[in-house]
Amino acid sequence: MADDKEILKEIWEGKIPICFKLDENEWRSSEPEEIYLMVSRQSYFPLILDKVQRHFAEFVSQTRKNNKIWLDYQGTSLKWHYPIGLLYDLYANEGPESQSNILWILNVHFDEFPQDLLQCESKEVIESFFLSTLKEADALKHKGKIINEMQRKDHLQLWNGVKSDKFEQFWSMNRKLMETSEGQGFISIPFRIYQLDKPFIQKLFEPVNESGQTRTLKDLLDFIFGEDVSNYKLVLIQGVQPSLDTPIQWLSEHLSYPDNFLHICVK
Repeated sequence: MADDKEILKEIWEGKIPICFKLDENEWRSSEPEEIYLMVSRQSYFPLILDKVQRHFAEFVSQTRKNNKIWLDYQGTSLKWHYPIGLLYDLYANEGPESQSNILWILNVHFDEFPQDLLQCESKEVIESFFLSTLKEADALKHKGKIINEMQRKDHLQLWNGVKSDKFEQFWSMNRKLMETSEGQGFISIPFRIYQLDKPFIQKLFEPVNESGQTRTLKDLLDFIFGEDVSNYKLVLIQGVQPSLDTPIQWLSEHLSYPDNFLHICVK
């Protein structure tokens, strides 16, 4: 079980400074001021956009001000059901040595909602999507045993911890989902690998090999990419560029997002 509280807390407290700008094609008259927010990596955009919508609503036409807003970064529409930290790492993060991407500048839209984006009609939709992904992760780790033994109030505690950005509230329950038998890892590692302009990759991958040896992040990348792995220079998880020798079980316990998946960006 993940027991390095300082590491878990530091990952949880990761924030991204974001500048939201109303798209210039939607100004009703003059250009409105931008709005700046420090946003949790663990959150989802629909949970934090109410303030943004209120800020810009008076600057768009009356017929559009109550529309569902959406975001783009340099022309790419952003999927609301991906964690914010994942979206930043995939599109804007050039690695820990780069200083050119400290502030993330996003365009806000009230009109022409993209057909390739899922609709998010309410915060209940986000909760449902989150819990569905959490259940999938536990199916891979424990065959669903832990999540299915939880009650509805336990599921709500996990979700409310994410929604309210409360570390203790979330992790006091999430620890159960990170439990393993003595000396054993998860049955499989819940992971998804993301690359620009490609569908994410998800396969079954056990944390130990047939000889009982611990598998590492490098083993996972070799498993997915084979000889092509040398073409990729940057691997990011939670904004961190971990050593390729890090055991994949440790990464799963400590660097997974709240949905219990390792979301890995490869560039």
